[in-house]
Amino acid sequence: MRIDYNINDKFDFGLFLPVMTLFALGLAAIYSSTVNNILAHENFQKQMIWGLTSIIIFFITYSLPSNVFRSTAIPIYAIGIFLLVAVLGIGRQISGSKSWIMLGSFGFQPSEFAKLATILAIAWYLSRSNCDIDSFKEILFTLGIGLAPTFLILLEPDVGTSMVYVSLILTMFFWKGISSFSLFVVLSPAFVAICAVFGTIYFIVALAVVLIFLIIFKKDLFFNASIFAFNLACGFFADYVFKALSPHQQRRIQAFLDPMSDPLGSGYNTIQAKVAIGSGGLFGKGFLSGNQTQLQFIPEQWTDFAFCVIGEEFGFIGSLAVLGIFLYFFLRILKLAHNTKDEFLSLVSIGILAVYLTHFIINLGMVVGLLPVVGIPLPFISYGGSSLLVNMIMLGILANLYRTRKNYT
Repeated sequence: MRIDYNINDKFDFGLFLPVMTLFALGLAAIYSSTVNNILAHENFQKQMIWGLTSIIIFFITYSLPSNVFRSTAIPIYAIGIFLLVAVLGIGRQISGSKSWIMLGSFGFQPSEFAKLATILAIAWYLSRSNCDIDSFKEILFTLGIGLAPTFLILLEPDVGTSMVYVSLILTMFFWKGISSFSLFVVLSPAFVAICAVFGTIYFIVALAVVLIFLIIFKKDLFFNASIFAFNLACGFFADYVFKALSPHQQRRIQAFLDPMSDPLGSGYNTIQAKVAIGSGGLFGKGFLSGNQTQLQFIPEQWTDFAFCVIGEEFGFIGSLAVLGIFLYFFLRILKLAHNTKDEFLSLVSIGILAVYLTHFIINLGMVVGLLPVVGIPLPFISYGGSSLLVNMIMLGILANLYRTRKNYT
C-alpha cells in the first residue's frame, strides 16, 4: 500500500520562501551597514543567531496542535500584560523609551510579544458563539482587550508600536463584520485624536466631520451626544499624550511636517534616507558600495532605515523586488484567512496580517518622508531579535493553519 504524501499540501512554501528571501536581504543590508562600524559590526552575527533560533521556534509552532492557540489565548495575554507592566519598572531606557528588558547582552521588547498575545485574546473573544459584534458591550470589551496593552506601551512611551495595536484592533473588527455605524464609532476617536496632534484647526475640522456623520446615521440624540463627547475627550487626551512625549519624539513629529525645519536634528534621518534611496538610481551602486550606507550618514541604519541600504545599493529594481515579495506575502496571508472555516483562526490570521502590513506601511512611510519617524522596524529585514522572533512565531501560526486547514469544514 502506497501513501501519497504531498509536502506542498502540508507546508506552505508560498509563505515560508518569501520570508526567507526577505530575511536574506535583511542580512545583506545589516552586513553592509555595519561592516565599517566598529561599534556595530557584531550585529550581523547577532541577527544570524536570532534568525536560526527563530527558524527553530517557527517549526515548533508549526508542529503544534491548532487548538493550542485557542486554549492558551488568555494565559498568553495575561503574560503579555504582566511583561508590559514589568518593563515599566525594570526595563532599560533606549532612545527615549523604557521598552527593553535585558537578558544578558541581548535585549527583549515585551511589546513585540504582546502583539501576538493581543491578537489571540481578541480573536478568542470575538469568535465566541454568542458574540454580537454590533453590541455596545462587545465593542467596549474588545476595545478594552486591545487598548490595555496600548495604554501601557504609551507609558513607555512608544507611540509607533501603539499605532500597530490600534491597527490590528480595527482590522479584526472589520473582519468580524462590524456594521458601518459601529465601525464609525470605533474609528472616529482615533481620527479625532490624530487630527488633534496636528493642531487646533485640524481638531475642529475633525469634530465637524464626526458631527456630520452622526447626523447622517440618524441615531438617538442622547447616544449621538455621548459619541461626540467621547470624541471630544479623545482629542484633548491626544494633546495631553503629545505633550507628555519626550522632546525628541515631539521633534520627530514636527520634523515630519517640515523636515527642513531641523535638517541637522530631528529631520536629519528623513532627509538622508531620501538621498540614499534617490542616489541608488535604477540598478543601485552595488553591494557594499553605497556612499550613504558606508559613510554612516544615517545613525543605526541597520534598524528602522534598513530599506535605505537596499534602495541605495540595489536601486529601484531591488526596491521594487522587495515590495513585490511583500505584496505576494500579504496576499497569501489574506487568502489563507479568507479560506479557513474556523473563525478563531481566521481572525488570528487577519490580525497577524494587520501587524505585518502596518509595520510595512509605517516603515516605508518613514523612509520616504510620508510619515513621521516613530521607530517601526521593517518585518524580517530590520535588525532586531525580539521583533524577528515574534514575527517568525506568527508565521509559524499561519503555517500551522495551512497544515491543518482541511480539519475544519
